[in-house]
Amino acid sequence: MKNLSFLVICTGNSCRSQMAEAYLRHFAKIHNLKASILSAGIEAHGVNPKVIDTLSDDNIDISKHTSNTIDEYIKHDISHVITVCDHASENCPIFPKKTIKTHQNFYDPTKATGSEHEINEAFKKTRIQIKKFCENYINQFI
Repeated sequence: MKNLSFLVICTGNSCRSQMAEAYLRHFAKIHNLKASILSAGIEAHGVNPKVIDTLSDDNIDISKHTSNTIDEYIKHDISHVITVCDHASENCPIFPKKTIKTHQNFYDPTKATGSEHEINEAFKKTRIQIKKFCENYINQFI
């Protein structure tokens, strides 16, 4: 099997791409899949603390993750680019033809309003959707 490298992209690399990077790593590890897994944003907004808390529900610790921009990885040999929001898909730089691009738009829970409970539920809902997507995505390589 060729070297697998995944780059997950969203607008600010603060929420959805961080979740997807974490779950892709999680499922790759479970299946002993050797892969480089990174995430980036069109901009770098910092890792959202609610994402760190939400992922801890699945015992995933991303407290040491950083928020990065696409520019940091544009010259890397990336086999798969996954955009997790429409803005990132529309503004994603051009990667070589051999790079497989997948797009799946997920709701941005940072836009949720209401009580603290309602906001937390929005983060959990997005986490569940991204987790399922990542599990299915990794399963195609095992």
